[in-house]
Parts: sequence; C-alpha cells; structure tokens
Amino acid sequence: MRQANMAVMAGSFLLAAAIAGCAASGPTFKESSEPSKSSIRAAEEVGAAKVPSASLYLQLAKEDLENARALAAEGKKEQAASMLKRAEADAELAVTLSHEDAERTEAAKAIERARQLRIDNQLPN
Repeated sequence: MRQANMAVMAGSFLLAAAIAGCAASGPTFKESSEPSKSSIRAAEEVGAAKVPSASLYLQLAKEDLENARALAAEGKKEQAASMLKRAEADAELAVTLSHEDAERTEAAKAIERARQLRIDNQLPN
C-alpha cells in the first residue's frame, strides 16, 4: 500500500512538472518579435524615414521593439507581447503613410503633365 501511494505521488509530481514545463515553454522573444522586425524592415525599405509623418511611426515602432525587449528580459511576457503588437502596428502605419506620400507625389506629377498637355495643345489664334 505504501508503495502504491509513493507511485501515485511520483506520478503526480511528474505530471505537474510536465504541465509546468509546457506552460513555461512557448515562442522565444526572438521568434515572437519576427513580425515586428519584418514590419520595421518593410517600413525602412519603402523610405518611411524620408517621409515626416511616416518617420515618426517608424521611430515609435523601433522604440516599441526596444521596450518589448526590456519587458521580456524582466519576465513580463504578456506586456512584451502587447508591445510587439504595437511595434508591428506602428511600422505598418509607417508603410501606409509612405505609400500615401508616394501616391500623392505621383498624382501631383500627373496633374502637372495634364496641365502642360492642355497648354501645349492649344491652337494659336
């Protein structure tokens, strides 16, 4: 009977250890930060640093990533994950603002070309 109790206790201990191990595991900070890092790289590649409104959000995304790194180092995984999502959102906004600026510039050029064509095609009196 005593051996059965010891076996049950040992089994319970192993089960508890396995459950705790599963709960403690999960993606590492490096793995969970990849979407944020990719979004920041995308913003840099589309020239967000050169567009004033986009530059602000690119800088915020970088700061958010650093804050997430610090929170993860302190063991604050939920807060770090939230900060990573914020970094990704800020970087995506920087990309969008960069595209908007490029489209606005292209539209202004098209309007100027159309205006010039009207001037060029007017017949002399």
